[in-house]
Amino acid sequence: MKKRHLFTPGPVDVPPEVLAAMAEPLIHHRAPDFIPYFKAANEGLKYVFQTRNPVLTFAGSGTAAMEAAVVNTLSPGDRAITVEGGKFGERWTEQCRAYGVEPIVLEVEWGTAISCERIMETLRANPDVKAVFLTLTETSTGVLTDVETICQAIAETDAISVVDAISALGAERCLTDPWQIDIVVAGSQKALMLPPGLAFASISPKAQALVAKSKCPKYYLSFEKALKAFAKDDTPFTPGVSHIRALCVAAKMIRDEGIENVWARHARLGRALREAAVAMGLKVFAKNPSNVVTAIEVPAAIDGEKITKILRDKHGVTIAGGQEQLKGKVFRIATLGWANDLDVVAVIGALDMTLAEMGHSFERGAGLAAAVRALSA
Repeated sequence: MKKRHLFTPGPVDVPPEVLAAMAEPLIHHRAPDFIPYFKAANEGLKYVFQTRNPVLTFAGSGTAAMEAAVVNTLSPGDRAITVEGGKFGERWTEQCRAYGVEPIVLEVEWGTAISCERIMETLRANPDVKAVFLTLTETSTGVLTDVETICQAIAETDAISVVDAISALGAERCLTDPWQIDIVVAGSQKALMLPPGLAFASISPKAQALVAKSKCPKYYLSFEKALKAFAKDDTPFTPGVSHIRALCVAAKMIRDEGIENVWARHARLGRALREAAVAMGLKVFAKNPSNVVTAIEVPAAIDGEKITKILRDKHGVTIAGGQEQLKGKVFRIATLGWANDLDVVAVIGALDMTLAEMGHSFERGAGLAAAVRALSA
């Protein structure tokens, strides 16, 4: 049986302790013995989010939390700013339009990040904007956005800031309260080291004021219902019981390592990947790269889609290809969640063998040497 390794920006490899928690016998979500798990999970989420605000949990993917952020804070006819610098930034625009919210779309060249100045210029020109939707790490391009500067500037206006941190939370620095982010959304299958199935949203008091006025249709994803239940350590609908018990374990692992150390580990792994790629004669696509996922340009005369297939079928290594306009032009490698130094060595070694087989001209082993140097620094 071939051993398989996940280097995608979600799902990620899940620690055995977390998988074991999911395999425990089920308990009823309305029984008293579930409450301690739910309370522990909520406290763990507050630590990872770096917030004192409620962090709501929904059974669904991260996109469910994105949609919840739109429908619970806005009304048909409201205006919002969305930033399109990749596939997932576009999702904010699509969701706004689906509910009759008018998006003011700021297009950004793929591979680059939006500036705070451009956001604020747009806000000043459109003072009726209710929300600004941002992406911390655009996983289709590997770009990191300076949401700290942007959200602190937005906090001085009447608009709320909403950040998609689905892939980034727990991997990149994201300080919800100190950075004055009103809503942060995330998903379970990324740096939180869980299988897909849970979506999260932290809600500031400023955002909660909009929740009370929102007229977009919602039912299952209602923040109002979820906040009311949250105050009683409960959920309005059936939660992902096994996922939440596993979340307690994963959150404890993060707390035991220390969130600053978790961020530093991801930074070290991301840097090693980028330096290894350059040493192999490759080019990193993002101008402001994230540590969550590294997008690497496909060398000339190489079939970009074939790279991912050889890695998967021959070496048991699953990475991600390019999306939309980048399909076949980049491939993406993530070292996310339960990842360590040897994971970087493994994926670079597999990439070395694959590129050599495909005829890419480079110094064999140079990427491995660069990775080891970066990891040893």
